[in-house]
Amino acid sequence: MPQVLEFKLPDLGEGLTEAEIVRWLVEVGDVVAIDQPVVEVETAKAMVEVPCPYGGVVTARFGEEGTELPVGSPLLTVAVGSAEGDLPGDLSGSGADGAESSGNVLVGYGTGAPAARRRRVRPEAISAAAAPVAEAAPVPVTAPAPAPGPVPAPVPDEASGPVAVVSPLVRRLARQHDLDLRQLTGSGRDGLILRADVESAIRAAANGTAVAPSVPVPVSRPASGPAPVSAPVAGERIPLRGVRGAVADKLARSRREIPDATCWVDADATELMAARAAMNGAGGPTAGPKVSVLALLARICTAALARFPELNSTVDLEAREIVRLPAVHLGFAAQTERGLVVPVVRDAQSRNAESIGAEIGRLTEAARMGKLTPAELTGGTFTLNNYGVFGVDGSTPIINHPEAAMLGVGRIVPKPWVHRGELAVRQVVQLSLTFDHRVCDGGTAGGFLRYVADCVEQPALLLRTL
Repeated sequence: MPQVLEFKLPDLGEGLTEAEIVRWLVEVGDVVAIDQPVVEVETAKAMVEVPCPYGGVVTARFGEEGTELPVGSPLLTVAVGSAEGDLPGDLSGSGADGAESSGNVLVGYGTGAPAARRRRVRPEAISAAAAPVAEAAPVPVTAPAPAPGPVPAPVPDEASGPVAVVSPLVRRLARQHDLDLRQLTGSGRDGLILRADVESAIRAAANGTAVAPSVPVPVSRPASGPAPVSAPVAGERIPLRGVRGAVADKLARSRREIPDATCWVDADATELMAARAAMNGAGGPTAGPKVSVLALLARICTAALARFPELNSTVDLEAREIVRLPAVHLGFAAQTERGLVVPVVRDAQSRNAESIGAEIGRLTEAARMGKLTPAELTGGTFTLNNYGVFGVDGSTPIINHPEAAMLGVGRIVPKPWVHRGELAVRQVVQLSLTFDHRVCDGGTAGGFLRYVADCVEQPALLLRTL
C-alpha cells in the first residue's frame, strides 16, 4: 500500500522563522520527482523555490497563495508507493522502507536529477493514499472547487455576527486595514465579499468617502446618556513583514546593541575616474564588462581592511570578546522593487577589481529578479553603501548588524577644489565611515577612512601599498 509522507516547510537558514507562499508549482494529483520544486515562497531574505525530498503523488496542499507559514508547518503530503503497482507509473521506492526521499529540502542541495514532467493522476489512483496524517494539521487546500454550486455558509467574523466571506486572504486584508466586513456589500454571488470589494473599501477610506453597508448594524447602548463617539478613521496601515520587516528588525537591533560613531571626509575622485576610464578603454570593444566605480571602491576597501583588520570583525556579547574575521565577505547595498537588500561578495580580499565587479553585477541582476538565495544575502563582514546613486552627498548609515563598520559613498560631482595650489573644478565625493566604537577608537577609524580617501585621490597609491 502507498505510504503518505508529510513535507513541512524547512528551515531556510539564518534564523528565518516564516515564509509566505507566493506560488504553488504543483497541484493535488500531480506526480512529483525527488527534489522537484513544489512551491515558491518569499522569506525575509529572498524568493526561494522549495523542493520536495519525496517522490510520489501530491495528495494535499496546505496554505493558499499569500499565506504566511512558520517553519515546521505542513506544506503538502505525498503518497509514495511501497511496492510496484501501488501508484501509476514507476514510483516504487528505493529505500529500506520503500519511501522515496533525497533527505534534502533546500534549493541547491538536491540530487541534481532533472525534474519529472508533471502529470495528473486519476483520483481513484490516490484515494487509498489520501489517508489522514497521524499528527494534526491545518485543513488542506485541495483541487479547485467546481464552478457551479452553493456558496459556503458565512463564517463568523472575529468581532461578532455572520459575514459572507470564505477567503482567509480577504479577512486578513480587512483586518490589516481595520475594516468591518459587516459594513461591506459583497459583489459576489449571494452577496459574497470578494477581495475586490475590500480593496475598493480601502481606497474609499483613503479618499475619505463612505462605504455603503450591506445591512444596517444595530448599535447597543444605554436608554439614556450620550451616544458613543465614533472612532477616528485610521490611516493606511502597511504590515512590517517580508524584506521590510527583516530590515526593520535588523536596523532596530543595530541601534540597540552597537555604540556607533561616524566620521567623514571629502576626497578628490578625479584621478579615480580617469583610472577607471583608462581600465575600461584598454581592452578595446572586445573587452569584458566595464569596471564600475563601486568595484574600484570595493577593491580599495579590501586593501584598507588588510591594514585595519579591527573593522573586519564582530562582537561576541556573551563571551565579551571581539572576533577578528580572517576573510572579507563584502556586502553592498542594493535597492530593488522588494526593498533594500545587501548581497555579499564572498572572499573579496582574494579578488581583483574585475572579479569583484563581475560578482557585483551577477548579484545585482539576481537581486532585481528576486532570485538571491539566503546564502547570498548573509554572512557579510563589512558593507559598502553607495547612496550617491540617489543624488545625495552624505549620510550617517546604520551598521549592518552584526558587522563592525560601513563605508558610505556620496555622489561624485564637479566642485571647486584647490589642486596643486590653484583653484580648479574637480570631481569630488564625500566618504563616511560608521563604525562600532567597541572594536576600535577614532584613531583607527580615521586611519582607515584616510587611507580610503588617499587611494581615491591617488589610485596609484593602492598599487604601491599592496
